[in-house]
Amino acid sequence: MPLIAHNKMPSFEKLIAEGRTVLTPERAGAQDIREMHIGLLNMMPDAALEATERQFFRLVGESNKIAQFYMHPFTLPEIERSPEARRHIDQYYEPFEKLQEDGLDALIITGANVSTPNLEDNAFWEPLQKVMDWGWNNVTSTITACMATHAVMQFKYGQKRTRLPKKHVGIYKSRVRAREHPLVRGMNTVFDVPHSRNNALSWEQFEQAGMRILVNSFEGGVHMATSADGFRLVCFQGHQEYDTISILKEYRRDLGLYMAGEIPNAPPIPDHYFSSEALAMIDAYKNAPGDHFPEEEITPYIENTWRDSARAIIGNWIGQVYQTTNMDRRKHFMDGIDPDNPLGI
Repeated sequence: MPLIAHNKMPSFEKLIAEGRTVLTPERAGAQDIREMHIGLLNMMPDAALEATERQFFRLVGESNKIAQFYMHPFTLPEIERSPEARRHIDQYYEPFEKLQEDGLDALIITGANVSTPNLEDNAFWEPLQKVMDWGWNNVTSTITACMATHAVMQFKYGQKRTRLPKKHVGIYKSRVRAREHPLVRGMNTVFDVPHSRNNALSWEQFEQAGMRILVNSFEGGVHMATSADGFRLVCFQGHQEYDTISILKEYRRDLGLYMAGEIPNAPPIPDHYFSSEALAMIDAYKNAPGDHFPEEEITPYIENTWRDSARAIIGNWIGQVYQTTNMDRRKHFMDGIDPDNPLGI
């Protein structure tokens, strides 16, 4: 949480000059501390529905030990669901219309499985646009993950993603490119990020859209970028929310599909993810496949090298939402905040 410059102490001025978050007493007085309400548009398929809830809930909940968070999951009725998933949604999720009425401080939009290569041909396309448009005009800041980033870049900025020759999956060393930006300030300047996707947007496409690129990787591509204002839209191509074994489970699924003849090509080994011990167990399974894929045996050999940086980014994001959102969560920003430059950068 931010410091309050309650006197003329020179150290406060020096910290402000460094770009640190220091509030005037007047600004602090306008920030009646209350709980935060964050929406989660969960578009993930049934098998990943609840795991995705936990991943994002965990990231938000662990980002700040003082703030209190109400998470509001919702989904799009156009996404086909099994009866079991539908029961879960009916019991625990909220209608989008209610969230529009009550308001949100912030919004997170997950990726999704696509049924056709062209995003605009999927059933979720138009309702997703409505959610994103509402978020842009009514919510302090919106995070998009993976496919949701590709979607907003297409319909808002006219930038269509490109199909990759093979799945881009693994853990990639990434570098902060805008070190003074409040969303990445003070964190490690080099850190790991999980990626898992069949499509990509290039650095040039983000630049053509007028986005601010904050984090990228030579191997992984652009990970994090914001809208030109620096805050209202925060886009990720990577999966900083992933659990330690998320990529392992994806690999097991894809390998099973290949071995069953349901997909033509074997999945690529994820880059920089499996240890030599894990690779040996996978090779042994491939050479003598049985009913048991050694997931439990492999798990202890997988290291998580991205969780702390993910918490840092989300913590910075939460902090900036707190400092700019209105006490009335139906309103866009605190009075006096410039929507074209909410962070004053």
